[in-house]
Amino acid sequence: MKRNLMGLVVLAAMAMPAVASAQEAGDPARGERAFRKCQACHVVEQEGVNRAGPNLYGVVGRQAGIEEGFGYSPAMIEAGENGLVWDAEALDDFIAQPRQAVPGTKMTFAGIRNEGERADLIAYLATFTDEDAAAETSTN
Repeated sequence: MKRNLMGLVVLAAMAMPAVASAQEAGDPARGERAFRKCQACHVVEQEGVNRAGPNLYGVVGRQAGIEEGFGYSPAMIEAGENGLVWDAEALDDFIAQPRQAVPGTKMTFAGIRNEGERADLIAYLATFTDEDAAAETSTN
């Protein structure tokens, strides 16, 4: 029990800078409104089903191209294998111009040009994390 708690504390401390920076830069409430542009293809529900795009629950800090059960493009899989992790900066680049950020991506959305709207959206996405599952994974 003590080991699990310590693992959770360490994991939370490591994850906080990425989540905190995304939240500081934007407003999650406004980001929820911005997400309306995304919800035709994406969900942000724990254990939600993939749609035309992958479930974005826990996307902040996740390696690109690994959401289970989603058929990623070879380009996205390769990007993840080459180290692309969805931190605030990578998400900002991708949301601004998906096909430029990851040439060959299946995502057909043109992107969001407004920097503030992207920051709000990233702050919103950062609110969807599963610290318990992450802690469980780190202790196994």
